[in-house]
Amino acid sequence: MNNNFDRNLSREDLMRRRASLLQRLHIDGILLLLLLILASGSLMILYSASGKNVDLVLKQASSFGIGMVGMFIIAQFEPRFMARWVPLAYVTGVGLLFVVDVMGHNAMGATRWINIPGVIRFQPSEFMKIIMPASLAWYLSSRNLPPRFKHICISLAMIATPFVLILLQPDLGTSLLILASGGFVLFIAGLQWRWIIGAVAAVVPVAVGMWFFVMREYQKQRVLTFLNPESDPLGSGWNIIQSKAAIGSGGVMGKGWLLGTQSHLDFLPESHTDFIIAVLAEEFGLVGVCLLLLVYMLLIARGLVITVQAQTLFGKLLAGALTMTFFVYVFVNIGMVSGLLPVVGVPLPFISYGGTSLITLLASFGILMSIHTHRKWMTQT
Repeated sequence: MNNNFDRNLSREDLMRRRASLLQRLHIDGILLLLLLILASGSLMILYSASGKNVDLVLKQASSFGIGMVGMFIIAQFEPRFMARWVPLAYVTGVGLLFVVDVMGHNAMGATRWINIPGVIRFQPSEFMKIIMPASLAWYLSSRNLPPRFKHICISLAMIATPFVLILLQPDLGTSLLILASGGFVLFIAGLQWRWIIGAVAAVVPVAVGMWFFVMREYQKQRVLTFLNPESDPLGSGWNIIQSKAAIGSGGVMGKGWLLGTQSHLDFLPESHTDFIIAVLAEEFGLVGVCLLLLVYMLLIARGLVITVQAQTLFGKLLAGALTMTFFVYVFVNIGMVSGLLPVVGVPLPFISYGGTSLITLLASFGILMSIHTHRKWMTQT
């Protein structure tokens, strides 16, 4: 009996040591486990979606590795230390967006990248997905809440500047995500309902104004295709029609890994980026999609728990905005691939191919880990 007691005690000590090790490293075990599950699954899906392109998979794996290292490093910094550097990050981010508009690298009809030949090519707008909510969280956390009219106007100006610069690239999808991330900070900060109702009421006139004065012809065509994909089945409606065909043909259990026809026969364009979930649905069926959604839901739920438990206003605003922006990421991509939303070029988090986007997402989870684990450290000391 004593041996059993000692054995149980040693197991409890081992669990405590493991927990304390993660806390000392400022890593949230639940988030780390879920991210590793997504990483391993995404590389398998990407291998199939890219037509067994090993080089592409290795590049994505390298981005995962860089992103994970960045996540660990960011998690070591206390939120209050991050807050000190947020204003500089915002100014730098906006400055890089100006550089993109003036002398950015053009690819596929859009100017979204800064290209240093032989060194690096990156997309500054991706970093604004973190910088934008962090900047508003820094600004509002030092003010009385709910925010006053003056503070709301300044916040809207802070959101509008990168929003317009990214919209001009043009990148409607990313600009809307930037808008959403800033809006979530204002909402969590206690924005009064009259402002929220006013913003909702302004959607229609703003949408009309964007249609006539802002949106490019191909963006208008995407909206028209969303309303009636069959109007141009061999042109603008091709992506959505083939995507729906891939999703529907997978059935409940799917055709099996590497056995999808839509992507391997090149019927499905952008199969390794924006439309990669259609490949997942075709090869792994409804079961595979539901498992992916379950992992996403657990990540979002964990993010909301971290938001509730945050001990500083800056941490609470930032954690909540990052979590809800991640939800929008998932919702918009799945909605556009399934034909429920217009195609706006938003990748599926951690699954779609893309180095800058992947590193940015992992950095945001590093911030969440920092907010959570430093809270535990402060409680224990």
